[in-house]
Amino acid sequence: MSGAVTLKQNSEFHRAYGRGKVKTSPVLVTYAVKNRGMGCRIGITAAKKLGSAVERNRCRRIIRAAFSSISSDCSGNWDIVFVARFKTKKSKSTDLAPIMLSHLKELGIVKHGAEADL
Repeated sequence: MSGAVTLKQNSEFHRAYGRGKVKTSPVLVTYAVKNRGMGCRIGITAAKKLGSAVERNRCRRIIRAAFSSISSDCSGNWDIVFVARFKTKKSKSTDLAPIMLSHLKELGIVKHGAEADL
């Protein structure tokens, strides 16, 4: 995922929170909103209540690694925001990838027939 485009502006995150579709699980929250032809962009957030900076960064790395395994299946122009939850820091990217894939399928980002190498 070294060449992936990420969300950086606060307004881009707030647009996803306000106008986007939402899927939740105990491990991850996913927001998705269409963008204007900029491809599939992602943003990852981890609140301070998750723990120290080390723990929050680990959550971000886990989410980033899980997304890199399924990013080839993404189609269309979407802004996707993943929000880490408390159980994220206890999971691995291989545990998170199927959950993330099911969220993206339900939101219409990944086609239902697509299967990632999980």
